[in-house]
Amino acid sequence: MTWSPAGVPVSRRFEDPYFSLADGLEETRHVFLTGNDLPERFTPGFRIAELGFGTGLNLLAAAAAWWTSGQTGPLYFTSFEAFPLSRAEAAAALSAFRTLDGPTSELLSVWDDLGKRPVSLSGGIFLEVILGDARHTVPAWTGMADAWFLDGFAPARNPELWEPGLITAVARHTSAGGSAATYTAAGHVRRTLAEAGFDVERVPGYGRKRHMTKARLR
Repeated sequence: MTWSPAGVPVSRRFEDPYFSLADGLEETRHVFLTGNDLPERFTPGFRIAELGFGTGLNLLAAAAAWWTSGQTGPLYFTSFEAFPLSRAEAAAALSAFRTLDGPTSELLSVWDDLGKRPVSLSGGIFLEVILGDARHTVPAWTGMADAWFLDGFAPARNPELWEPGLITAVARHTSAGGSAATYTAAGHVRRTLAEAGFDVERVPGYGRKRHMTKARLR
C-alpha cells in the first residue's frame, strides 16, 4: 500500500485508491448505503455481503447506520477479500475518519482474527471475512445476502471481480428482491448485472464520479 499526495491509501497491486480522494466515508454512504436503500431496508437479521473488504471502511459505515437506525436484532456482514491489509495498514488508512474512532478501535482489536473465524462486534453485528479469490469463494459460499457492496477496484485495473461468472454467483447468493450497488457505471458491468438477473439503474455518483450503478434482483 502507498499513499496519494492527499493522504489516501492506494493499492500497489492495482494502482487504485481504496476510497475516494474527496471523502471516503461520504462516498461509502452515498454509493453502498444509499445505493442499497439503507438504512431504510434494515430489518433484524439483515445480511450484507461485499466484494473486497479493503480497509473495513464499508463495514464501519454500515455498522454506524445500523446502530443509529435503532435496530435491535443482528446484522450479518460477509466480505470476500483476496489481498488483506495488515492491521497497521488498516489503522493508518482509517485514522482519517475520527468520527469512527470507537468502532475502528474495536475492529482493529479483532483484525488479526479476520479470515480465521467470524467475529462479533458491538450492537449485534457479526462479521465474517472469507479469504481467497472471490471467483471461487463466492460460488462455494452457503450464505445469502439482502444487499451487496460491489467494491472491487476499477474494472480496468481489477477485471477479475467483474467477470460474468462471478456476478452470476453474486445473483445466485442474493435473496429475492435483494440489491447491489457499485461506484462504477462501466457499460459492461451494467450489462453483466442485467444478464445475471438484476434490474440495473445508472444514478448520480459521488464527487467527481458522474454516475454509479444500483441494481435490484428481479
